[in-house]
Amino acid sequence: MVEKIITLENIPLTEFLGIENENIEEIAAAFPKSKVISRGNEIRIQGTSPEIIRINEIITSLIEHYQKFGSISQSNIKSFLNDEEDVFGQDESEVLVYGTRGFKISPKTKNQKTLVDTSRKNDLIFAIGPAGTGKTYISVAMAVKALKNREIKKIIITRPAVEAGENLGFLPGDLKEKIDPYLRPIYDALNDMIPSEKLKYYMESGVIEIAPLAYMRGRTLNDAFILLDEAQNTTPMQIKMFLTRMGPNSKVIITGDMSQVDLPKKQKSGLRESLNILKDVKGIGFVKLSGKDVVRHKLVKSIIEAYDKADQKEE
Repeated sequence: MVEKIITLENIPLTEFLGIENENIEEIAAAFPKSKVISRGNEIRIQGTSPEIIRINEIITSLIEHYQKFGSISQSNIKSFLNDEEDVFGQDESEVLVYGTRGFKISPKTKNQKTLVDTSRKNDLIFAIGPAGTGKTYISVAMAVKALKNREIKKIIITRPAVEAGENLGFLPGDLKEKIDPYLRPIYDALNDMIPSEKLKYYMESGVIEIAPLAYMRGRTLNDAFILLDEAQNTTPMQIKMFLTRMGPNSKVIITGDMSQVDLPKKQKSGLRESLNILKDVKGIGFVKLSGKDVVRHKLVKSIIEAYDKADQKEE
């Protein structure tokens, strides 16, 4: 067994280690074969060489982060822990935006970077992949970056209001209150990237618009970054309507997960149809993400792989 000692200098221990050392315990839980122990201003790492190197890299990165931004959050720790494969974003040129809590928002896997690169070359992009691969989050970050750089005048984010096993009619409130829970992941992403007061202003003034897909009918969307999320739940007519809304100086990203179609069984997915119809059209980019790109809890990768194997057996 190898031991490595990291000494924390000029860093408030409670802020860095967390209440009752919760930050260090989070790191330790990710490496059950090693020991990560905090004593005073020292962090002792005991285990095998490969894991010690990795844990040392994470803690060193967190120290650098604290020195730069003056805080450490659980999101920061999860972000560094999930950089186990294909780490990107360490170079400033890869950073899309800086989050409201000080952390860098950047592509973390090869396919996420491919999504960013494809967006730079094409005005219409399809990003297809399972839950947790960051396709929506990275797309929102690209939209926020374009707005901050004044490349576009507004951000429009939309989703089909499909009832995933629930009946909207029985939910309380008006249409907006019924739809908002379906758009919550979008609000969460924006809250990570834009200070709350500024986000409130943007939404009240229409600079950022989040709306059900049906609200796009009859409009021409100019000078905008437009994101259609959960596109697997569109009908062929809906996605055709959406695609023909695209106006001058606009960029469109369509995200979807073909394994989570919530449409009625007899209803064809518009996303699946559009992928076949548009596959040879020049100027459209296609990016496929996989379980390797999952940046949520480690178990999510295993869950996706298990379901993929089950689907292959059924086929």
